[in-house]
Amino acid sequence: MQPDPEPEADSSRCESRAKRVDWILCGSLLLVLPAYLASYFVPLDGSAFGEFIHGIREFIDAIWWGLLFGIIAVGILHYVPQSQIHRWLGEKSNFSGLLRAVAAGLLFDVCSHGILLVAMQLYRRGLSLGQTMAFLIASPWNSISLSLVLIGLIGWKLTLVFIGLSVVIAVISGWLFSSLERCSLVNHNPYRQHPKHELEAGFLEQIRPLLSAPAGWIQWIAGSIKESQMIIRWILLGTVFAVLVRVLVQPSVLADWFGPSVMGLGLTLIATTLIEVCSEGASPMAADLVNRARAPGNSFTMLMAGVSTDYTEMIALRETTHSWKIAMLLPAITVPQILVLGWILNFLS
Repeated sequence: MQPDPEPEADSSRCESRAKRVDWILCGSLLLVLPAYLASYFVPLDGSAFGEFIHGIREFIDAIWWGLLFGIIAVGILHYVPQSQIHRWLGEKSNFSGLLRAVAAGLLFDVCSHGILLVAMQLYRRGLSLGQTMAFLIASPWNSISLSLVLIGLIGWKLTLVFIGLSVVIAVISGWLFSSLERCSLVNHNPYRQHPKHELEAGFLEQIRPLLSAPAGWIQWIAGSIKESQMIIRWILLGTVFAVLVRVLVQPSVLADWFGPSVMGLGLTLIATTLIEVCSEGASPMAADLVNRARAPGNSFTMLMAGVSTDYTEMIALRETTHSWKIAMLLPAITVPQILVLGWILNFLS
């Protein structure tokens, strides 16, 4: 196994990368911004172009607040000492710390894109891989606001069942990632530096001088956006791809063809892998699978697997951890659990 990258080397790599033009970000912005603005002037007339630009607007309207919250959280977390994060969430070998990471993920009322920014920043602040993955898996679809929406769509009993099962998957997956990291089967977090804890300045000691002047606010905002740029570019590109797929695959097809069978469960997995970009976007289709297709297991699979197989999330993991192995292990570890629990839900319904 190759040695883990040092944080200093990683920083140099990021600085050299920042000097180049980010063609993915620029290209995605050139597609998303004009399409979003055009949606205010071009009616939704049934054409593919109309569906595309209004689909872009629908996704951006659904995720902008989560992205904004995530950018702000990234800016705040940059100044939170590693020792404080470890004190809140525990050490990597501490099972109670894993449970705290899952609880923190459940309490974050942010969409999957905002939580992705937060999770990657927590990793860069020294959180263990297992806790990062537990936090990430527990968070995406079951925020407080989205859970309330689902209660209105499918009822509180089934919503609570979905939340409980997602916690089970998050805990098991976090423990497996922790075990792989402990056995050196995946790269250790290179940002985890215990010896410097005693030398770290406190959060208020760092943030107060910075925000005491307008120039400091500008510096903080610019830094937050810069640290979030790596994830934002993939979110925008993923939005473009997802809207293109949505133009070709109508939501009604999911309800008519994806019933509570093994084939329906497998097709749901394929469909949600292609379609899912935002947790909010999946919830109406997931509710349709419960109410029309009578397939609660497929609904659970759509909510969970859509995030576990999200290419935006896997690329973000690769960019942050510098490991394709870790990125690919996310679906490899979570999807079998999701399918088994989905099949059980369909069987018991």
